[in-house]
Amino acid sequence: MASSHSSPPVPRPSSSDGIFKKEVDSSAKQYKHVRSLPDVCPKEPTGDSRSLCDGPSVVADQHKWTVYNSKVNLPAALNDPRLAKRESDFFTKTWGLDFVETEVMPSFYLPHITKEHFAPYLQVTTQREKIHEKFKSVCPAKDDIDTIPILSINHDKSRTDLEQVPKIFMKPDFALDDPLTFNAVLPWSHFSGAGSKGSRDVASSRLLQEMLSHYLDVVEVNIVHQISLRSEAFFHAMTSQHELQDYLRNTFQAVKVLRDRIAQIDKVMCKGSLNILRQALTRNNSIKLYNKMKLMATVHQTQPTVQLLLSTSEFVGALDLIATTQEVLQQELQGIHSFRHLGSQLCELEKLIDKMMIADFSTYARSDLDRPLEDENQVLEEERLVSLVFGLLKQRKLDFLEIYSEEMMSAAKNIVKQCVISTISEIEEIDTEIVVKLADQMRLMNFHQWFELLKCIFVNFIFFLKRVKATLSVIRSVVLLVLDRNQKTKVLDGVLADRNPGKSFNTVTEVGYLTHEGMFISDAFSEREQPSVGAEPRNPRTSYLSSEPCVSDSTSEQECTTESSSSREQTSSSVTPGGVEITINEDMKLTDLELGRVANNIQELLYNASDVCHDRCVKFLMARAKDGFLEKLNSSEFVTLSRSVELFVQETEELCGRRSMSLRGALQSQANRFVNRFHEERKTKLSLLLDNERWKQAEVPAEFQDLVNSIADGRISLPEKRATGTEERKPADYLIVDGQKYAVVGTVLLLIRIFLEYCQCVDDIPSISTDMLTRLSDLIKQFNSRSCQLVLGAGALQVVGLKTITTKNLALVSRCLQLIVHYIPIIRAHFETRLQPKQYSILRHFDHITKDYNDHIAEISAKLVAIMDSLFEKVLSKYEVKAPMPSTCFRNVCKQMTKMDEAIVDLLPEEQTHMLFLRINASFKLHLKKQLARLNVVNDGGPQHGLVMADVAFYTGNIQALKTLKNLDLNMAEIWEQKR
Repeated sequence: MASSHSSPPVPRPSSSDGIFKKEVDSSAKQYKHVRSLPDVCPKEPTGDSRSLCDGPSVVADQHKWTVYNSKVNLPAALNDPRLAKRESDFFTKTWGLDFVETEVMPSFYLPHITKEHFAPYLQVTTQREKIHEKFKSVCPAKDDIDTIPILSINHDKSRTDLEQVPKIFMKPDFALDDPLTFNAVLPWSHFSGAGSKGSRDVASSRLLQEMLSHYLDVVEVNIVHQISLRSEAFFHAMTSQHELQDYLRNTFQAVKVLRDRIAQIDKVMCKGSLNILRQALTRNNSIKLYNKMKLMATVHQTQPTVQLLLSTSEFVGALDLIATTQEVLQQELQGIHSFRHLGSQLCELEKLIDKMMIADFSTYARSDLDRPLEDENQVLEEERLVSLVFGLLKQRKLDFLEIYSEEMMSAAKNIVKQCVISTISEIEEIDTEIVVKLADQMRLMNFHQWFELLKCIFVNFIFFLKRVKATLSVIRSVVLLVLDRNQKTKVLDGVLADRNPGKSFNTVTEVGYLTHEGMFISDAFSEREQPSVGAEPRNPRTSYLSSEPCVSDSTSEQECTTESSSSREQTSSSVTPGGVEITINEDMKLTDLELGRVANNIQELLYNASDVCHDRCVKFLMARAKDGFLEKLNSSEFVTLSRSVELFVQETEELCGRRSMSLRGALQSQANRFVNRFHEERKTKLSLLLDNERWKQAEVPAEFQDLVNSIADGRISLPEKRATGTEERKPADYLIVDGQKYAVVGTVLLLIRIFLEYCQCVDDIPSISTDMLTRLSDLIKQFNSRSCQLVLGAGALQVVGLKTITTKNLALVSRCLQLIVHYIPIIRAHFETRLQPKQYSILRHFDHITKDYNDHIAEISAKLVAIMDSLFEKVLSKYEVKAPMPSTCFRNVCKQMTKMDEAIVDLLPEEQTHMLFLRINASFKLHLKKQLARLNVVNDGGPQHGLVMADVAFYTGNIQALKTLKNLDLNMAEIWEQKR
């Protein structure tokens, strides 16, 4: 039967009888081919009946495709009474009510054939086809000579008859209820108005009725003609319908026999086996129910057990029990109505435990930090601390470090308060009833009492920091152990994942569903594959909750043992540095990053402990410094205080590993004030000494000589005070420094001692090195400038009341300045060893000071020469070359030269004396030369030349007769003008 339009490709016939078969895969060739049913509409009735065995077997062919797998068969499509009309394209258009047309995928083994493949063939056959059609029309076939005219005549006649019928009757949407269609079929023009019965209208109605009857006859004649042409096919279909009913009757009988056989097979072979499986499932379900009930009984005892653990402060165990119970409720006891409120109750209980742990930790920290410092046990109840820390880490309560920090600050404050109270109670001079405030009571102490109190505070803080460090070390060890356990667990999980990358425990089966208690046969198979049929594997947390023995079955006992061992593998034991063993559970909510952050916070907390102690010491120090008490300390007292503070700072640095700058900063601030007061005292003292200095040579006491000798030996420090009763030595006239004699004034001796005080203060307080250097350079500059004002500037005439500034005063000042210049490099080297390399730029002050001193010394020498120069100019301007010889002028010059020598010979060294007299002699020769040139006296050997030479010889003799000037080369020949 062909369709009216293209249909999906159909399988090719496997035999000549037109039976179609489903293509079978080549891999399944060993199976028996599927027997197809005979054609329901054969061309001719075959008449042979096939036995039942020829039909498909439901048992043997259950995995093969048969006709029974089809959606709708052909007879049902042909005999569907719901269809209004028969359509020739029902294969593709209306294959039953539920038929959906789908596209069939083209075969991958057949090429895609297009029109281009037939183009060469059509080109060859086109011409031949035209010739064939031409001959066919000219010479028709012999058999068709008689039939063609008849058929053509009948066809033309029927075509002509059908053309008489109007086209409107042939439209598929023809309906008389449509007014337009009704008017076209029955026009109103054939009828007259209402109530008229004319003969003309009656004739028109009859004519219309006859015309419609004629149209009906034409159509019926054509229908009958078409039926006559297809009568053979119609009767053939009717015959096939009767044979199809026979086939259906045989099929019903075969199905009935098959069902009877299946019922017998099920009764004999299947019910027993299935009953065994049902019994096994029932036993397994009973065991599961028993285990569930036992687990429920254990879970029911959770709250009393938690209360018992909390009564003994076993917070970790209580939290583990709550977590295990929560997991069991969510996994194995989910949906049980009696436990619907237990989860929320456990959550509230867990929150309560969190609050209890925080309160307990706060109480522990307070009791640990407030206990007596004399207690040698550094860590109080280490096991309790470990349990609390582990529980807080488990619950992610990381703010316990803040609690410990607050308690630590409070304890540090109490330490200072207790020390002050205990010290004041031992001092009888302080009346606590009159002076109520501790700060006011503390200010009534003298330095010794206050310093002993400060040392007591330092000692207590050292004990306090040791205790804090020991406690934080225990906490840190717990955190690091948990972190190490987490990392080892990750490594172990990675190794197990590498060993079993494709392991799967899912059992896949296609066994059908059993209508027995809602169980699958696959469940029975999976249960049978387990190590034990009588018990199901449980979560390791179930074994933690279990308080009763498992089922008495041997396999169940083995399973219980396995479960307990697996649950033991979930935990590991570790030992803290203090020897306390802790059990670390893997169920930790903290990540490695959070644990590392907690460990760093613990270290920061130790740093904060050091800072807190330093801050409390700073407040104690500032409370005593409000009335200027620390600024009034002498050098030795302040040095003692500075050394004690520095020792405390070093000890805290060794304990905590970080420098705390607050106490050092406070000490530095007090040190700056001390330096200012220290410098101002010595600056004022130096000013008073200079204002009272008469610039006369002073005797040098033996202690100053010893002081200078100690400096020469490299000991830049003040000598210790000698005991009274020792023999006193007589003072010396000169100060011996490196084998040279220095005539000095008393101010310079005290200035050297001041230098040593500065240097020793720097040794005792290294933090003030730069300030001391700056102020010492200022002091040295002050001496230079002030001495210059008093001597060179003649300020001593008004300040001290000197009558005049003599050459001896000038020479003495020059020698004192030379002594200070000698000690400047020594002082510079001393400070250089106590400065940082980046602070060496400050040392340039000594270079400037040395230059200023040398310039001052040069100015004094120039002043001495200028004094003699003015004398020479005044005396030699009156010189005349005439007898008697030596002249009065030269006698006055020699007299002044002798006085100059007597004034400086004991003050200045021989080298400086020689240089000074050479400069004076040069000035004398210059003025003498000018006077001789004015008098026109030349070295011509005349009488005037002889007189001048006599005076010069007198001058030379007198000069060389002076002390230390015997070998002085005067070179008097330069007084004469050179002849041109």
